[in-house]
Amino acid sequence: MTVSEILTKVIAKERLSAAEGLTLLQQGDLLALGIAANEVKKRIHSDDIVTFVIDRNINYTNICEVKCRFCAFYREQGHSDAYVLSKEEIFHKIQETVEVGGTQILMQGGIHPGLGLDYYLDLLASIKKRFHIHIHSFSPPEIWHMAQMSKLTVKEIILKLKEAGLDSLPGGGAEILTDQVRHHISPKKISWRQWLEVMETAHGVGLRTTATMMFGSVETLEDRILHLVRLRELQDKTGGFTAFIPWSYQPGNTDLGGSSATGIEYLKMLAVSRIMLDNFTNIQASWVTQGAKMAQVSLWFGANDFGGTMLEENVVRATGVSNTVPLDEIINAIKNTGNISAQRNTMYTIIKRYD
Repeated sequence: MTVSEILTKVIAKERLSAAEGLTLLQQGDLLALGIAANEVKKRIHSDDIVTFVIDRNINYTNICEVKCRFCAFYREQGHSDAYVLSKEEIFHKIQETVEVGGTQILMQGGIHPGLGLDYYLDLLASIKKRFHIHIHSFSPPEIWHMAQMSKLTVKEIILKLKEAGLDSLPGGGAEILTDQVRHHISPKKISWRQWLEVMETAHGVGLRTTATMMFGSVETLEDRILHLVRLRELQDKTGGFTAFIPWSYQPGNTDLGGSSATGIEYLKMLAVSRIMLDNFTNIQASWVTQGAKMAQVSLWFGANDFGGTMLEENVVRATGVSNTVPLDEIINAIKNTGNISAQRNTMYTIIKRYD
């Protein structure tokens, strides 16, 4: 089937196969893909509202035994830069977030061999006791690690975390959902099946989650499409994903090395994601890796959300890429595209519009 025939199917609201999605990535014209992705977005978001959340990323530890080859953030135990934040430091960061109108914290950390389940449960309960804020925290690899350490099931872990105050899970640790790629870039990390198992389990007990993709390292275009299809299949089953966030691999200071995807590759991947993920309501632009200007362009390639203000971000920064976009700049960046800026919460309920 030709690209033109496939895009005709898209406009006719027909679901694409993996083979058709692959053809779009391989042969699709950038602008044609953008037009089709924008059409799909407009079916869901016809009001020209582009959302963002005021949040902060809190990396409670950079100590990690998984040592992914694409990661510049982790440190081994005993390294001079290794740390575990104290509760007081975490509380201070949350207080700063609340004071500027933040509604969400995203806590993620390395796979620390010395932190037991009690640490996480106590941390969650302590935060909820002091702050009225949504805790969007602990990616599937962290959840799996907690289960292994405590000899409990994934479901038991998630239920305990939920009871202690966990509100939703981020989609970190997905990278590319094929084991061939994972074995090359992160051989000690959980498999793609285990990643999906954590997400399905979270959805089953009432916790919503996001989904991500890190592309541009060593994977093939076929791998990228398979990643999207596997997410789409789980979303068909549970409906538990709130959003999809694709972001490009940043090679600086990593063991894996290589180069990053170009802006054109990013926009094509974003557009094909919107087209293939026909059961996902929200697609986030990644200004953290692409910068504000490219995030603006993303709004014509399927994205409807600008992500978070991220008062703090450390993982991408460790690669040497540092894009900072203050709240006012996010509002104006969205307005300058002819859209309406709106602050949302984690569940995509609009809190405030900036008409």
